Amino acid sequence: MNGTHSRLDQRRAPIHEALERFRQMRVVPFDVPGHKRGRGNPELTAFLGQQCVGVDVNSMKPLDNLCHPVSVIREAEELAADAFGAAHAFLMVGGTTSSVQSMVLTVCKRGDEIILPRNVHRSVLNALVLCGAVPVYVNPEVDQRLGISLGMKREQVAKAIAEHPKAVAVLVNNPTYYGICSDLRAIVRMAHDAGMLCLADEAHGTHFYFGGGLPVSAMAAGADMASVSMHKSGGSLTQSSLLLTGPNVHSGYVRQIINLTQTTSGSYLLMSSLDISRRNLALRGRSVFHQVSDMAEYAREEINAVGGYYAFGKELCNGNSIFDFDATKLSVHTLDIGLAGIEVYDILRDEYDIQIEFGDIGNILAYLSIGDRPQEVERLVSALAEIKRRYHTDGTGLLSQEYIDPQVAASPQEAFYADKISLPLRETEGKVCSEFVMCYPPGIPILAPGERITAEILDYIEYAKAKGCNMTGPEDPDILHLNVLA
Repeated sequence: MNGTHSRLDQRRAPIHEALERFRQMRVVPFDVPGHKRGRGNPELTAFLGQQCVGVDVNSMKPLDNLCHPVSVIREAEELAADAFGAAHAFLMVGGTTSSVQSMVLTVCKRGDEIILPRNVHRSVLNALVLCGAVPVYVNPEVDQRLGISLGMKREQVAKAIAEHPKAVAVLVNNPTYYGICSDLRAIVRMAHDAGMLCLADEAHGTHFYFGGGLPVSAMAAGADMASVSMHKSGGSLTQSSLLLTGPNVHSGYVRQIINLTQTTSGSYLLMSSLDISRRNLALRGRSVFHQVSDMAEYAREEINAVGGYYAFGKELCNGNSIFDFDATKLSVHTLDIGLAGIEVYDILRDEYDIQIEFGDIGNILAYLSIGDRPQEVERLVSALAEIKRRYHTDGTGLLSQEYIDPQVAASPQEAFYADKISLPLRETEGKVCSEFVMCYPPGIPILAPGERITAEILDYIEYAKAKGCNMTGPEDPDILHLNVLA
């Protein structure tokens, strides 16, 4: 939805405006935060700037309250809902993790089944640990050449719905980290026909709401709830996010769910950044994301011309498990030059001062968005060409698989809270895991609580560690031991 066709004035930014009015009033602060507009912490003020710490303030009447908005925050949420084509929007200051968790906690209670792809972000499974719902996994297909998991096939979703008619919802990644989209409109229809809600994790899809030629957004597809990571492609500050809801979801209840876990001291730095970024996208998003897509397309052509690399795009689309592709995502397969993605990631940072989003076993992702310029893209392309020239080797012996089908033996909540013992990694084979193991980013678990540990999974963990993946999740920071059910 573009600001020009909107029923509300998308040129407004109510939280930003209220903070500017507040700044001019020179109010004497006998409230928190204790740095008192920065005076009490001169080093912090020097580092962040007076402009910034001066508006790091507490909720008060003129500035509204995030837990129960009635004025400027409420207006900002109404503008966001309008810009994104949602019935309601909630400003989230705990990252898209809190947005995703609020979605799941809104629809699920203990014992409820929820249908989801296994390649979800850990925040989804964390929510199941909290509420006791039971996952019904639709195992995504894997592209054998690229070693990445794809979207959910329509027939797989239909089968899961038929076999689990009491499930309360279907959750979809729109898109995956690599830019791959399932047939969201069809999945929404199937869920609704079965009396279920459809939830979308749109951590990587903010721009879908403002781009011509991009995949369909969750709200446009009729989904009931969507978590939108404004700080990723939308330009707001890290940790700020939106939760969007459709007309079939009770917004008052969602607010209560959000307030179970979200801070009562919402950061005005984060909220004002959401407000200003929404305005920017509503007014300029369509033209900006058109440029981002063009830049990514140019980069794909140039990288593929280098040879050895494969920067994949819309040619992967097959009408089902890859229903659509996000053209702004610059994902590159690296195994054919004899390097794991994480090795290319490390070389780019250590030798070329280029920080990309992530490298995994077989691929890298360079995240392009509203702040990128063609000269930086040129620098990335020439660095990749040079890396190929300097490091190209025979790729035999490299693992490619990014996704391994899990064997679910217990619900995440049961396993997480069960009596457990810690065993050396190789002695855990055949046991049921009680914690998470993942490469971060992207934060998709290799193991989640309740899943049986296999030799294949242990091989993958050791290989990923050896290649330098940033492994997170377990209690043991070195991941030499894992907690398993006693």
